[in-house]
Amino acid sequence: MIQKAFEINKIDLNKYKLYLFYGENEGYKNEIIKNKFEKIYPNQIYKYDEKEILEKKNEFFNSILSKSFFESEKIIIVNRASDKIKDTIEEISLKNIEDIKIILSANILEKKSKLRNFFEKEKNTICIAFYADTIQTLSGIAIKFFKEKKISLSQEIINLLVERSKGNRENLKNELIKIENFSKSGKKISNEQILKLTNLAENYNSSELTDCCLAKNSKKTVNILNENNYTNEDCILILRTLLHKTKRLLKLQQEANNNKNIDQVIKNFKPPIFWKDKEIVKQQMYHWPLGKINDMIISISKVELLLKKNTTNSLNILSDFIINQAKKSNN
Repeated sequence: MIQKAFEINKIDLNKYKLYLFYGENEGYKNEIIKNKFEKIYPNQIYKYDEKEILEKKNEFFNSILSKSFFESEKIIIVNRASDKIKDTIEEISLKNIEDIKIILSANILEKKSKLRNFFEKEKNTICIAFYADTIQTLSGIAIKFFKEKKISLSQEIINLLVERSKGNRENLKNELIKIENFSKSGKKISNEQILKLTNLAENYNSSELTDCCLAKNSKKTVNILNENNYTNEDCILILRTLLHKTKRLLKLQQEANNNKNIDQVIKNFKPPIFWKDKEIVKQQMYHWPLGKINDMIISISKVELLLKKNTTNSLNILSDFIINQAKKSNN
């Protein structure tokens, strides 16, 4: 059965055993799992990767069928779920196992996904799509946080925090907590201190890297890759930054189709594009026609899946992708 993410509080957790949470918004998924499940069942949480279950299916079934005298209910979270686990989940559904809830956490699933179709059609399952947070949603999270903590910051700084969180509410919340902790010292928070306090300045190279890639500045793209000591852990952040900027580029080109004046489109774009970024955004619009941007978004999703499957080699995979896109002609 399909449900909306914002309606999660209306769901009776005692009524359903199988949940599918899919989509690109990992922060929102983790937030729901933590607040709605882990807090209620703190000592009965078991986490698996899909690959572990598929490789040791019998052991997995034994673990969910066995019931300790010290447990009232088990919560099983399966990460990186895909269509491969559909038959296993269907088998569990038919067994009607009591005192257990299974949450599948998946990335983007297409409409033709067998796993998604199963969860959408069954009446005793919950299927929720977690789409990327909008600028307005992230801004609302920041404004609410600062209001509750009685911290006064300008809208300009809030916009900056939101812009550089790359559409990830977990990144944003980490920075909000840092600002809260600093405010407890009693010192007045200036804009300069905000930039030094958070990781925004450190993450600027990720932003600059992706900007140069989209602007087809292959020489500078290679220089940034060579001069920075990126790690495998940085790869997802860089890729998400690239996705965020590519989606912004998509919206700009869509608006440019109605208004041929590119300078006016950039000037009126919401959220506002900082003056220092306007020229490179204009270069990106020149190099990326509308059809190619859609292809790029699909490619980024495929590369993210590849990175998650090859974590030890993720930096090489990402670097090759970034360099190829910077060199590739899209005109």
